[in-house]
Amino acid sequence: MGSEDLTLRLQPRGKPLPNLPGEITVSAAASIDDIYAAVAKKTNYPIHRLRITRSDSSHLQPSATTTVSAANLFDGSSLFIKDLGPQIAWRTVYFIEYLGPLLIHPLTFYLLRPLLYTYLPYPFSPSLPPSTPPTTTQSTLCAMITAHFIKRELETLFVHRFSAATMPAANIVKNSAYYWTLGGAMLAYTLYYPTTVETASYLYYPGIAVWLFAQASNASAHLTLRNLRRPGSRDRGIPTGYGFGMVTCPNYSFEVLGWVCVAVVAGLSVPAFGFALFGAVIQAKWAMDRERRYRKEFGEKYKKKRWVLIPFVV
Repeated sequence: MGSEDLTLRLQPRGKPLPNLPGEITVSAAASIDDIYAAVAKKTNYPIHRLRITRSDSSHLQPSATTTVSAANLFDGSSLFIKDLGPQIAWRTVYFIEYLGPLLIHPLTFYLLRPLLYTYLPYPFSPSLPPSTPPTTTQSTLCAMITAHFIKRELETLFVHRFSAATMPAANIVKNSAYYWTLGGAMLAYTLYYPTTVETASYLYYPGIAVWLFAQASNASAHLTLRNLRRPGSRDRGIPTGYGFGMVTCPNYSFEVLGWVCVAVVAGLSVPAFGFALFGAVIQAKWAMDRERRYRKEFGEKYKKKRWVLIPFVV
């Protein structure tokens, strides 16, 4: 179509948007990102707060490379603009999620144990005074969990590249609840209670060794995923290499394995196993969604996986 100008009609979807013009004029050679930028400028809304859909309700995906003509938009095409509400960056979301347990575990272990178990005694432990010194096993568990979440924060800051820049700010409480309540408060309360029992060496040492393997493998998978996307882009690619030949999301697989190891080091702790299982169910759903997306997006180029999370299980 060359570079002639096209007029696109704009309508709000949902509540009215102040200052939204009835139409904008763009070049047929302009990118979809240019449309978002033009609408953002007219409405004074941040780009990431806007969702633009076509008349058939399909999402007009932001793209710096897809042109207006390539997106099958023509002179007089209608676009619908939705205000997604206040947004928060995904990197910030991850940082806040992991910050909870990163603070809760060492604070509980080093500062709050006597006070916590004075007022909330652990019902399944012997009647020991809250001032009972922590065991070596408990010290190891606190170090493992704290190290895990330090790793997650470092990956959030320096490794992960996100396909979506933001999410609704109102979702931050829901997204953080899993880590702050279950991975933070619940695990800390059930792992650091007054006890003199140490985990048997046949569980303790293999558990630590496999946990170290899981952490390193999880980091490797995250680096593989990072390298699929150029900085600042929304590139999607097919991950290959270590772990990806057997399951769709080995990063999730090694995450689950790491938490199973925590439960083993804790002496086969039922609450810790429960946390690992709960996380496995959530991540299995995410992995299934990812497998479906890969099959749809890449077609015959993608080698379909039978297992998405745990080989021979799911």
